[in-house]
Amino acid sequence: METFFNETGGAATPQGPAVYTLSALTSMVGQAVASHPVLRGAWVVAELSDVRGSGGHIYMELIEKDSRGMTVAKMRATIWAGTAQRLRRKFMAATGRDLTSGIKVMLFGAVNHHNLYGMSFNIGELDPSYTLGDMERLRREILEQLQREGVLRFQKQIPIPVAPQKIAVISAEGAAGYGDFINHLSSSPEGFCFYPALFPAVMQGERTSPSVCAALDRIELAPDFWDAVVIIRGGGATSDLNGFDNLELARRVALCPIPVIVGIGHERDRTVLDDIAAIRCKTPTAVANYLIDASRDALARAEDLARRIALFSSERLEGDRRRLESYAGVLEPLLHSILSSAGHRLSELAAAIPVSLSASTSREHSRLTAIEANLRHASRNRLDDAGRRLDQMTEYLQQAPADRLTDAKRGLDHLEQMISVLSPANTLKRGFSITRLNGKAVTDSSTLKPGDHIETTLLGGTVASEVI
Repeated sequence: METFFNETGGAATPQGPAVYTLSALTSMVGQAVASHPVLRGAWVVAELSDVRGSGGHIYMELIEKDSRGMTVAKMRATIWAGTAQRLRRKFMAATGRDLTSGIKVMLFGAVNHHNLYGMSFNIGELDPSYTLGDMERLRREILEQLQREGVLRFQKQIPIPVAPQKIAVISAEGAAGYGDFINHLSSSPEGFCFYPALFPAVMQGERTSPSVCAALDRIELAPDFWDAVVIIRGGGATSDLNGFDNLELARRVALCPIPVIVGIGHERDRTVLDDIAAIRCKTPTAVANYLIDASRDALARAEDLARRIALFSSERLEGDRRRLESYAGVLEPLLHSILSSAGHRLSELAAAIPVSLSASTSREHSRLTAIEANLRHASRNRLDDAGRRLDQMTEYLQQAPADRLTDAKRGLDHLEQMISVLSPANTLKRGFSITRLNGKAVTDSSTLKPGDHIETTLLGGTVASEVI
């Protein structure tokens, strides 16, 4: 198809509408923006993101979010150096804070379109009454909710190993931040050994929270294995980090039983995880530096302890050697003195033994003589007592059988009288009778039934009856 361009950059084709070069099209856009009265000066409410300074100018992004926290509009914005200092002082005086990412402001400015750099908003004035943006408000609400639940400081209370080596890393696979972390970790001058394992996750957008939570679930299958969990993401636009300001993700990180170290974005970036994690580092490389420094500190402490132990051992050995030398100097005369004293003592004992033995023998002889006299006297007394007891026993044995026979006869006479009194004949004489069923005495009328034949024995004979 043959195309013919005119002087304005447009071209006509025989079969279709005009075709424009890109520069012509962007120029038309720029002219349209410049000619629109609203775009030449308007107040805009937006949230600041990715605020940074350079050469006195302030560059940023203006963003707008919906009720779900998702970014629905975004535009580059600039405060030129001639205006920047005045607006910063004005804002600082009114709010006590500088123009930073995450605050919501009302800005006055004009829309500008550049053929190379696209659309931007040149800011000339601001209203300090809008001081807190949705991002900052959301972070504050998340932190307040975790404070009410009592888990905000949970991570700060988990002890971190002296030199963490087994590291569970949550990051985007192939991301530059993850690569910087691994490269820096493996290039320590001391050659420290680390064992990082990647648990891939989405680190931008709506899928950030569920993806990072899923990675934490996999890590916590072996909570005793890992020394620390590292959540890292490289730099980018501040608005790209919105996915980390999520209540569910914040609660999940707060309740993780393993200490969590975060390094998300640039030094100027901050997410709610920075206030929850056990350790907050500025960047992924800063996290690697933290781990290397921890190992370096542990090594320095170990080396210092080794030096102190060696010094203590050396000093102890030297002190013991000196004490042994001093002992050796006094041991020989002390031994001679002890042996001499022992010799004198033995001589004294040898001289005292005959005298002591003679006195002891005399005392024992007197004691034995007294014991012998006591035994003779005691024996005579015991024999006299035994003779008297034998006489008494003889007399008792002679009289006892007759007494026992007399007592037995009295008992038999008493039993004979009782048997005579209780005999059946005497019982019948007193008016009683005996009724028998089948030859057995009846003692209970309930054992009889109609038709039974019974016999009743009286003093004067026997009566046969039938139970009716």
